[in-house]
Amino acid sequence: MCGICGVFGLGPVLDDRDGATARRMAAMLRHRGPDGEGFLSDPHGVLGNTRLRITDLSANGDLPMSDPEGNVWLSYNGEITNFIALQERFDLGRKYAFRSSSDAEVLLYLYKEMGLDLLRHVTGMFAFSLYDRKAGRAYIVRDFFGLRPVFYAVHGRRLFFASEIKALLEIPDLPREIDHEAFFHYFSLAYIPGNKTPFSVIRELEAGRLIEVDVRKGEWKEREYYRLRYDQDPALGEREAASRLRELIRDSVRRNLRADKPVGLTLSGGVDTGSILGMARELGASKNLHTFSIAMSEPSFDESRYQRTLVDFARPVHHEIVVRPRDVLPHLERHIAFMDEPTGDGAAIPLYLLAQEAKKHVSVLLSGEGGDEVFNAYETHRAYKLRKLYRTWAPGALRRAIRALARLLPVSHKKLSLDFLLKRFTEGAEKGTAASHLYWRHAWSEDDKRDLMPGGGFQGTDRLLSDAFDRLDFDDDLNRLSWLDIKHYFVDDLMVKNDRMISAHSLEGRYPYMDRPLVEFAATIPVPLKLRGLEGRHIQKKALAGCLPPEILRRKNMGLEMPYSPWFMDGFRAAASRYFSRETVEKTGFLKFDAVERLWREHLSRKRDHGRALWTMLNFLVWFDLFVDRGNYKRHLSY
Repeated sequence: MCGICGVFGLGPVLDDRDGATARRMAAMLRHRGPDGEGFLSDPHGVLGNTRLRITDLSANGDLPMSDPEGNVWLSYNGEITNFIALQERFDLGRKYAFRSSSDAEVLLYLYKEMGLDLLRHVTGMFAFSLYDRKAGRAYIVRDFFGLRPVFYAVHGRRLFFASEIKALLEIPDLPREIDHEAFFHYFSLAYIPGNKTPFSVIRELEAGRLIEVDVRKGEWKEREYYRLRYDQDPALGEREAASRLRELIRDSVRRNLRADKPVGLTLSGGVDTGSILGMARELGASKNLHTFSIAMSEPSFDESRYQRTLVDFARPVHHEIVVRPRDVLPHLERHIAFMDEPTGDGAAIPLYLLAQEAKKHVSVLLSGEGGDEVFNAYETHRAYKLRKLYRTWAPGALRRAIRALARLLPVSHKKLSLDFLLKRFTEGAEKGTAASHLYWRHAWSEDDKRDLMPGGGFQGTDRLLSDAFDRLDFDDDLNRLSWLDIKHYFVDDLMVKNDRMISAHSLEGRYPYMDRPLVEFAATIPVPLKLRGLEGRHIQKKALAGCLPPEILRRKNMGLEMPYSPWFMDGFRAAASRYFSRETVEKTGFLKFDAVERLWREHLSRKRDHGRALWTMLNFLVWFDLFVDRGNYKRHLSY
């Protein structure tokens, strides 16, 4: 994990103030790369880099780097996992005098060989800027699936970029107007979607996109260079698909285990992280691998039983982190200071605590993120199939009666309780395919959100996702939903959480299930092989036969999340009450206190379960206090 930043002139020649800005930006990224800091500059561009040394621990791999002639400069954050194969395939060792054994230098010479065509050949996770001084062009590139972040802002006839929002806040006189539309969608999704950020002038470069700058003409443009397609191969049978998939998973794990520093794994107890451990076992690497698990104090949210099964199976060096309300509250402000934006993800602080422990033992942390999206493992994917049957066989009058009965069920705060599932499913089933997919996950309903932010005039979040869904030309609705999950939930929520919480502790996160060959092959597997009946992961489980204990292959999907609904009744109650006050809510200038108060009252009285909505609100109010009202987020950052 490294931090990148820089500035390119859009007309004017840069001066010493731009170099000073780049240095302040890099200082805000020190946690991403505590092992070194460097800069390259000329009258048209400045590149900055903080470095976490993972591959080639010597100074020869320090960043940013340039070719010997000084014509091509590279600022880089990531891990090209197939860099050794590419170096051999294109005979780079014979053509160029390598100074290091780093993947960054391979990327640099690949550009000299083929320009941006290199993007057709690489796999892994990356965000980088290439400045071709001879051609007078610069590029800012984000990887295929958004595993590494890039943000940018155009201000004062300059284009600034950085790995994190907080670095761009160091730009002198940068406007800080809040993007109200971004938050309108945030309250539905529990994350900010697409290229939006909390600030109107700052944008996120989306996955599979790049920015090209002509520094001589002072012009820039953004464009898409990659889009995942789902084109099912009807000739692909179960045996062949499982065999090929097993080979791809194993190869991805092998390449992602490669590092010159100790490697660890987040171990949830599920199929995805369990299979990474199982493949490490087959590769003879599991006994030296450190694994880290979260144990929740609330029984229905705890996966310790399955974690212990995997530890007994593969015998890694295991560490368990227990999470209770008293462990969470001290990090409420600090985790938002590193996030730079609010999040309603209930796994963010647990992951922060896990990474804090992991840093004592490793420098690289593998994760199973992405497996749920690639192999249709979410409850919402099964609900999609149930919805079709339900609407076909249950007439409208019967469905209305079922909805009415579901609303009468008493509230339970257990994870995926019967009352929660029935209420969400029966209400969402009446909506369109994409809108129902959102409804089954939403934090604030559209009606509640309109009460919270009246007069916004923004397009509904359900319409936003439905329009994106309708534009896709894939031949199966489930594949269209999977594309939406990767495009938004995976990139905009899961990767934001993982990147910021892991990098806060100067660790590098890696995601074997989002290896490009693996994802692209999975996209060709016929849907009935991925979701057979109501069994998600069907082909994945076939591929992993013998790699995991049967108990893990049989278990239901769960996912890491805090039990915020019951904790709001007790451990979180005092802190939440302070934030949910009229003074705090109305200080935002655009939220209505009455809407927050109503949900808070209904939750405490157990009339309705608003845990997710309230957690989303609490994190927003913490963010607003740190980044807008008092603006003291920096006091929570220690490097």
